[in-house]
Amino acid sequence: MVHELLDDPAVRDRLAERWGGEVVGEGIVDRGRVGAIVFDSTEELAWLESLLHPLVGEKVAEWRNALSPTTELAVVEVPLLFETAMEDAFDATVTVVADDEARARRAGLRGTDLLESRSDRQLPQDEKADRATHVIVNDGSLDDLERQVAAVVERLTQSSRSSA
Repeated sequence: MVHELLDDPAVRDRLAERWGGEVVGEGIVDRGRVGAIVFDSTEELAWLESLLHPLVGEKVAEWRNALSPTTELAVVEVPLLFETAMEDAFDATVTVVADDEARARRAGLRGTDLLESRSDRQLPQDEKADRATHVIVNDGSLDDLERQVAAVVERLTQSSRSSA
């Protein structure tokens, strides 16, 4: 949803107004440049979050309200779920954890820089795991991850059926 919001002309204009045209090249927000700005300044990060978080909340609410009443399971990925105190908006939470080496390697493969700065904004993984309804440990293969996800999905859909 944040990526969609960054494509919104009104949001792009606000970013360019705040940080100059270099963050918006050819009408597209340079997320790497934005990341470099906000992860180097708590003030700029706070400004960006004050712009985006309410819009994300609105989009999530619209999306959820548009779901069919027969929907058994709907998933929203919220990277700062606990940090922004949004967990109460959901029936259950799932946290995916991995050791720091695996996280850094995967971030590099995705071309994500500034992992340390981004991680500094997040709660420690063990705290997220303690607060989550379900925890997936992503230290193995893709098959291992898929099995764990399938097991959590099964538990959640069973729970949904039994409470209906």
